[in-house]
Amino acid sequence: MSWAKDVDGGVELLVLVQPRASRTKVVGEHDGRLKIALAAPPVDGEANAALVDFLAEALGVKRSAVELVDGLTGRRKRVRVSGCTGADTHARLRWT
Repeated sequence: MSWAKDVDGGVELLVLVQPRASRTKVVGEHDGRLKIALAAPPVDGEANAALVDFLAEALGVKRSAVELVDGLTGRRKRVRVSGCTGADTHARLRWT
């Protein structure tokens, strides 16, 4: 699980987003990152907001616990989630 790394107080996720998808969902693992399809377009921060909302709901944490650390304008992002572990994250962000 190279896309999730435990850090002090939470977990750091390496994410690859695919904006303008038909629906928001976890797609799988791609190039060592968790790939997430987002229904939101990559305009005016909508995709970033959708990513934060999706991760907060999926992981059962408050929206304020999810922070975009790196990659605000790109598809490759680094996200920090407070109050979660890598094992929790892996168990809750399952895909088929």
